[in-house]
Amino acid sequence: MSVSTKPRIVRNPPGRKFTESTYRKAKPFLLRESDGRCAYSLQHVERVGYKCIDVDHFNPNLKGPSRNNYTNLLPATRHCNGSKSDLWPTGDLRKAGVRFLNPTKEQDYGVHIFEDAESHQLVGITPAGRYHIRCCDLNAPHLVLERCDRAKLREILNEYHVRAKAPLQLLDGKEICDTSAVLRAIAEKMIPPIPVPPSERS
Repeated sequence: MSVSTKPRIVRNPPGRKFTESTYRKAKPFLLRESDGRCAYSLQHVERVGYKCIDVDHFNPNLKGPSRNNYTNLLPATRHCNGSKSDLWPTGDLRKAGVRFLNPTKEQDYGVHIFEDAESHQLVGITPAGRYHIRCCDLNAPHLVLERCDRAKLREILNEYHVRAKAPLQLLDGKEICDTSAVLRAIAEKMIPPIPVPPSERS
């Protein structure tokens, strides 16, 4: 991932307004912007299931039309949405740099948040990064396991260039002769690689 401060998610509003009763209909538009990923954990919709992706109100404290404005909506797994809930830092905390990271306005991973290469735990190097990780529960066991599995799979692919000895028969009847192509397709839907902390770089 880039260490640019440019937004990770580029907005492309659908040209319609959402209300308290219709904001969930923004989900397909939000997923299209985020490449099908949770805005917080980066889990892919194909791994968690469409029904397990919620529409999160980034700032839950907004009132009136602003609350359901498209710019205040993000796709989130039920885990992240439930963990974040209605949390929002107080004014004093915000003055100290504590806040949620908005990927439509800034780069979160590779700037505030990094991944430890050994444990695959996320590490926040700023007050915002640490708060974001804790409140969204981004080091939950299932997320750490997916990052660990992704790292192992990519290591296998990079080092051994796996090839199938015989064609793989898929459920739709198609054959793929290259096992690495199948594994790469699986890896692409996992949480993507996240930069290691600056202190761990050689």
